[in-house]
Amino acid sequence: MRIWLVLLAALALAPAAAADRGRDLYFANCVWCHGAGLQGIESAAAHSSPGNGPAGGPPLLGVGAMAAHLYLTTGYMPLRSPTQQPKRRRPHFSAPDIAALVGFIGAHGGPPVPHVHPERGSVKTGLTIFTEHCAGCHQMVGEGGIVSGASVPALKAATATQIAEAVRVGPYVMPRFDKHDISPRELDSLVRYVLYTDHPDNRGGWSIGLLGPFPEGMVAWLIAGIALLALARVIGEGLKR
Repeated sequence: MRIWLVLLAALALAPAAAADRGRDLYFANCVWCHGAGLQGIESAAAHSSPGNGPAGGPPLLGVGAMAAHLYLTTGYMPLRSPTQQPKRRRPHFSAPDIAALVGFIGAHGGPPVPHVHPERGSVKTGLTIFTEHCAGCHQMVGEGGIVSGASVPALKAATATQIAEAVRVGPYVMPRFDKHDISPRELDSLVRYVLYTDHPDNRGGWSIGLLGPFPEGMVAWLIAGIALLALARVIGEGLKR
């Protein structure tokens, strides 16, 4: 009986311990840029972070667990400077610490981490949605590129959850798509297509590493140029005779 009481007490205390851990992590790592009340801090050189750089960041009230999970699992946060573009890297925090931070930030309101079901989606439908909303920046095969004022990341390392979060959150300069723009069912298909581009079914031809239209065009011109030079040589040799 006592063992069951101990287990029940431990289960009851676990959420409180996780919340305390999330709060401690926040005030040790995030408060410099996002404020003690998650209200955000305007970027200014007068504020200095522990790394001796300028501090400043947007408010986190209402962003929910979804945005926190996206930025922390992709390594987008923390940044050395508020003017730096977030880029994918190894996460700064361990998985348990990320869970604690996500729980702490999510407790201040906002959408939860989404549950996406790519197995319910259609690659064909996902391709159509991706073409309309995403290919202009990420390329048709999700290899990324360059836009004004930012570099567009490749999508190869993104998980299904991270893809769905990015669609709803709109990290950095990416536009945000709500349920009116892309429904949950369409999101399933979009995620399925993006995951498909990581290992596409190439049924013929030379994909050139799926690098996109520019290198494909360069290779085509190179092959065509060699062929034209060979043809010109053959014609020239024939004229000499």
